[in-house]
Amino acid sequence: MATDTENLTSLDLTNLVCVFCGSSPGTSPSFMDAATQLGQELAHQGYGLVYGGGTRGLMGQVARSVQQNSAPVLGIMPRALMSVEGCADKIGRMLIVNNMHDRKSKMNEYARAFIALPGGFGTLEELLEIATWSMLSIHSKPVIVLNTNGYYEPLKNMVGQAVNGGFVSKDNSGIILFCDTAEEAVQAIKTYVPPDTRYGLDWTTKVDI
Repeated sequence: MATDTENLTSLDLTNLVCVFCGSSPGTSPSFMDAATQLGQELAHQGYGLVYGGGTRGLMGQVARSVQQNSAPVLGIMPRALMSVEGCADKIGRMLIVNNMHDRKSKMNEYARAFIALPGGFGTLEELLEIATWSMLSIHSKPVIVLNTNGYYEPLKNMVGQAVNGGFVSKDNSGIILFCDTAEEAVQAIKTYVPPDTRYGLDWTTKVDI
C-alpha cells in the first residue's frame, strides 16, 4: 500500500486524531483560527494528529499548531498530490501512498477519532465516507464536525432532511456529532457513544478475487 515510508518507529502512533480540512485558508480568518485552536487543544489533551499531509491552508495550520505544542504529527499523502498540496516543507512525519483510498484507509488505521474543520469537496467526501464506514461497523470511532461560524449548518440541515426523507434513521444521524468550539470537539472524543442502531456487519471474512 505505502510506496515510501519514513521510519515511524520513534513516533507515538497510539493516540492520534484524524483531522479532515481544506488545503486553502478560506475567506474568513475564523477558519484558520479554528485550525490553530484545534491543534492546541488536541496537543494539550494528549492527542497527536494524523492528516492529509499538506502544508497549506487549514491543513498546514492545524499540523503546525499540533507540532508547536509538542505533539506528534503524521501526514498521509498520495504521491500524485505531492506537487499541489505543499509538501516541500513537510510538517512532522510523512507516509506516501499510492491513491486516495489508501490514504483514507491509513487514516482510519492510525486514528482513534475523526474531526472535520471547514473544507471543500475532498473534506466533505472524507467526512461522509468515514461516517458511512461507522454506519457499516467498519469502525466505531467518534466522528465530529467543528462547526466553525456555522460553516456546516447546511450539512447539519441535510442530515435532518435525510432523516425526514427516510434515508437515514434518526438514531444513525447521531453518528456525526456537531460541535461549536475546539474544546467541545476534543472533549467529545472522550464522551462519544456510537449509535447501537448501526449495522452489525462482520468485515473479518475475506474472499479471493
